[in-house]
Amino acid sequence: MAVIITAVLAVDRAVHLSSGLLWGLSLWGALHLFGGTVTLPEGWPASGPERVFYNLWIIPERLKYDQVVHAFGFGMTTWLCWQALRSALVKRCGSPGAVQLSWGLAILCIAAGMGFGALNEVLEFAATLTVPNTNVGGYENTAWDLVSNLVGSVLAMTVIACHERRRHS
Repeated sequence: MAVIITAVLAVDRAVHLSSGLLWGLSLWGALHLFGGTVTLPEGWPASGPERVFYNLWIIPERLKYDQVVHAFGFGMTTWLCWQALRSALVKRCGSPGAVQLSWGLAILCIAAGMGFGALNEVLEFAATLTVPNTNVGGYENTAWDLVSNLVGSVLAMTVIACHERRRHS
């Protein structure tokens, strides 16, 4: 978390991220910490032996807390990628009005958000090799995390595209 916070502060210093994004990233951090440390009440449906919120089935056998946090977090990461890319393009073009979202830029931001999600999965894999009892999950969990990252990235970019379209019309 300290490394991520430091990285976000460095990006914010260069890009001036929106307060909405900073709040969203803060909420993601809180959801992450909550998910791994807060014990589930008895009787709540959970996958795996650890009774923490990350293992909570929100919809039994269909949707886990972990998947919602992944979708939300990597949606926020996609939004961060768009804000950083737009800032770089504005600096290059010299005018905020000259920068408009295109299909190519949207796909690039989705791919970047998913790339950060894949990096997260690599780090989780490294943790399973070096730390006992990480509660990370196996192959199926990793696959669902990647699907959740995709869903979050696409949803975030859809919201961004709608906002950008309204802003430029």
